Parts: sequence; C-alpha cells; structure tokens
Amino acid sequence: EWKHYQKNGKFEPGSCTIDYWPAMEEYSEEASYQTSFVHEDGSPAYVFSSADPGTVDLHFQWMQEYGIDGVFVQRFIHGTRNEKLKANYHKVFDNCYLASEKHDRIVSVMYDLSGSPQDFIVEHTKKDWRTLVDRYNLTDPGKSNLLTHRGKPVVAIWGAGFKDRDYTLPEIKELIDFFKNDPEYGGCSVLLGVPTGWRELNRDCIDDPMMHELIRMADIVHPWTPGRYRNLEEVNQHRTQYTEPDKAWCDENGLTYMPVVFPGFSWYNLKGGEDDFNRIPRLKGDFLWRQFYNAVSADVETIYVAMFDEIDEGTAIFKVTNNPPVGESPFLTYEGLPSDYYLRLTGEATRMLRKEVPLSENSQLFPE
Repeated sequence: EWKHYQKNGKFEPGSCTIDYWPAMEEYSEEASYQTSFVHEDGSPAYVFSSADPGTVDLHFQWMQEYGIDGVFVQRFIHGTRNEKLKANYHKVFDNCYLASEKHDRIVSVMYDLSGSPQDFIVEHTKKDWRTLVDRYNLTDPGKSNLLTHRGKPVVAIWGAGFKDRDYTLPEIKELIDFFKNDPEYGGCSVLLGVPTGWRELNRDCIDDPMMHELIRMADIVHPWTPGRYRNLEEVNQHRTQYTEPDKAWCDENGLTYMPVVFPGFSWYNLKGGEDDFNRIPRLKGDFLWRQFYNAVSADVETIYVAMFDEIDEGTAIFKVTNNPPVGESPFLTYEGLPSDYYLRLTGEATRMLRKEVPLSENSQLFPE
C-alpha cells in the first residue's frame, strides 16, 4: 500500500511523509504506481515500491554502477508484531539479498529498536534472526554478499543508550551476547548504533556507565549524527569534538569506529508542516563532502551514509527528480544537480576512503 508515503492514512496532496520525490524514469511500467499528485504540466506523478523485485534490483544496479558497497537493510523490531508488516519486511529483504548477489554488492541486517517497549526486543529479535538465518544462512562468513568484519558476518543493533527509550541496556546486552556467542545462530560481529554523546555519556545519551560495558562487548561503534550539526562550521566542530576523540577511544579499546555522514535533512511533510522546510540544506553537495573529507582525514576505515533511500527525512542519496509534483505538499530537489549527483559523490568518496584518489577538501565532481 502507501506504507512509507502516507500521512494519517492518506497519500494525497497535503498529506504525505516525503520531502523528495523519486526520479521514476528508469522504473518499469508495472513497478510505477500512479498517485493523485500531478507535475507542473498536469501529468500524473508516480512512485515505486520496494516490495517489487525489479525496483530493488535497479537500486542495487545503481550501487554497482556508482561504486557503493551495499546497504544495511533496516528491520524495525516493533513492526515484527504485525504479521502483514513482517511479511513486507521479509519480501524487501528477499529482494535485497537476491539483488546483492546479482550485482556483487553486500548486505547486512540492521535491527532498529526504535519504538519497542520494555521486555520485547530480546524475544522478538532472536526469533526474527533465527528465521533469517534459517532462510539465508546469514552466519556463513563465506558468502560473498554478506558484510563481514574480522572474518565474521556483521549484524547491527541500532538504538543503544538513547534517552526516552522503554527497552533497557541489560536487554541489549543479552542481544549482543546472543549474536556473538549463540552456538547455532551466533558467531557474528556486532555493530552497535549509539547516540552522539556515547563517549562522555552526555547530550543525547543516557548517563549510565553500563553503556561503555556494552560498547566494549561490541565490535563496531556507530554514533548517530543526522541533525547534530547543520552547516559547514558545525561539521568542522564535530570533527574536533567528537570524530577524532571518538576514534581514539575506539582505537584504545580495539573497536572499529564507523562515523555517520548525511547529505542534508528535511521532514516538513512528515511532521505535517510543523518543522522547517529544508531544515539542513545540502549546499549542492558541499555539506556531505565536508563530512566525508573530515572522516577520511581522521583516518577512519569505514563510513556509513545515511541514507540510500530515506526520502521521508530528506537524507536520500539515490535518484530524485528536479521536477516534483506541484500543489499543496512542497518538495525539495537536488538544486538543479543531476538526479544521480549524490550517488556519484558517494562513489567518489569511497575511492578517497580507499586512497584510490587523493584526499581533497573540495569534491572534484562537477555536474555535467
């Protein structure tokens, strides 16, 4: 249906969750769904569904074409209570898994704990993981389409230590132990998604020393930064205050540090117009590139780009249109840049990370 597009049960002008509109030229006719939105010339606007195998295959084709390694496929644990939603999760992951094999990309499961109540995440995450492992053999490090770390498949647990969460740190500790040590379904490296203030237990992080115990149990530290800085000056301040000392802490504790970068942020339609439109401007790619440069110059080994397809929080890097629908719901564009600009920018940054091209404070990529 319109799960990821609708606002208050409706997907129509004036009621939607997305701030960008996907560029639909390359999707098949049968995978293009007509909406009640219209373009400036009066033609109907279409969207895609990730439940279609051909759509996800196209996305992985883009990853291969532009040199992006692959994706973490998000699974919201609270959604596994709903059988219809869980079936959709399985369908989308099935599409991702098959497309990753076809296009020589990698996938990893990311369990997002957001919205989960207490005494819930352990049982339901374990149950879901067993289902996926039985179906896809996700604990086999020999599979070329699985992300591995130090010879072990990676599974991500996102949402440890954020304030105002019902689930607890002991529950997350049990999950880490399960993924690492279970005799049948373990043997994994664990990526732990944590707040920006994880190291000093401040800012968006709970003040509980058990956080550091959990982090030391994991293998990869993944601090969440979208929305934590809004311009180039703040990006540079973040490098000094967080990126460099965070990496030093991880190095001292034998952990891999995986910073997050994001191209911009806007969730005006998602919030029903009660937030700034284009809250964090992209600056025609300069905002994202400065984060890439700062991370690579801090000698990180890996970078997480948020997000490949998140049009409802305005962080997408995949192809969006410069000709969105007109009317009651406003939409952003890539400021006249080509629809593939952020895919190209991410591919260029990948090469810079791997030292295949020189480190450069300014992107050498220009629109054709």
